This record gives sequence, structure tokens and C-alpha cells, in this order.
Amino acid sequence: MLLSTLLLQAAAGAALGKIGAAIGAGLVAIGAGLGIGKIGASAMESMARQPEMAGNIRTNMLIIAALIEGVAMFAVIVCFIAVV
Repeated sequence: MLLSTLLLQAAAGAALGKIGAAIGAGLVAIGAGLGIGKIGASAMESMARQPEMAGNIRTNMLIIAALIEGVAMFAVIVCFIAVV
């Protein structure tokens, strides 16, 4: 009786861990999307104000977007590792 109760609690804990990891991965994806959207909007506004700086702004925008994507990918992988 005690062993079956412990096993049920362990299974419930594992299920909650998987749900938490999935929610964490989803939040990371949402955060990265919002961050990249903000970068894109700010870059377009900057290019409209100073067209001669468009090349520099675009380069910086792509570098920052890549860094955000890297952090987001790392966080999603950590969430998936937490599932196992």
C-alpha cells in the first residue's frame, strides 16, 4: 500500500515536471518573439528617421536578433533536458 502510494506520487511529480518544462519552453518562445519584434520595430523606425544609417542599423539588428535566438534556443534545450 505504501509503495503504491509512493509510486503514484512519483508519477504525478514527473508529470508536473513535464508540464512545467513545456510551459517554460513556451514562455521562452513567446519572450524571444516579443524581443525580436521590438528590435525589428525599433530598427525600422530608426531607418525611417536616418536612411543613411540603414546599413549599420540592419547589421546591428541582425546581430542582436541572433543573440536573442541563441539564448532562446539554449533555454528551450534546458527545458527539454528537464523533461528527461
